[in-house]
Amino acid sequence: MIQSKILVVDDEPITRIDIKEILQGKGYVVVGEAKNGEEAIEKAYALEPDLIIMDVKMPKTDGIKASSIIKGFSSSSILLLTAFSHDELIEQAKEVGINAYIVKPITEKDLIPAVEIALFQREQSLHLHNKIGKLEQQMKDRKLIEKAKGILMAQLECTEEQAYRYMQKESMENHISLAKLAESMLEKSKETSKATAL
Repeated sequence: MIQSKILVVDDEPITRIDIKEILQGKGYVVVGEAKNGEEAIEKAYALEPDLIIMDVKMPKTDGIKASSIIKGFSSSSILLLTAFSHDELIEQAKEVGINAYIVKPITEKDLIPAVEIALFQREQSLHLHNKIGKLEQQMKDRKLIEKAKGILMAQLECTEEQAYRYMQKESMENHISLAKLAESMLEKSKETSKATAL
């Protein structure tokens, strides 16, 4: 099993050490540490962690602001650490897309379940993005095939079914997907139209 990479961000060295020890004790890989929001942004970009455990109150850039910047370029889950729990913080965290938060002092019994949930959410989110990407590609492919089929029907004066069968046969004989075949057919059709127009 691939171990999850975690970045720990807190301005207190003792807190970072405690969190690191708890995580490593449970087999997680701590790929880096940062002491403020600016460092967190740099390290998130360089190390590409699966999860960032980040304190809210820090010098330079606070945890919420750093999280919103990181969410713009990274698929990392973010788990916020806070010394207090109040509604305003929860609202800000939701807006930024924080996956979970825990209130200090940190204990193993609080930290590990929150880490596991945040990592699971990341996995689900990546799976969903992947699925959406595949569906979008399928839609694009379908449109290409429909266009190519239309051109073929006009050229060969045949039915939709005959055009589709012809494309299937070409696709199998040339060992290329229907979408790739459709793409090259549309390209050729464009070139022919240009040449005719000249």
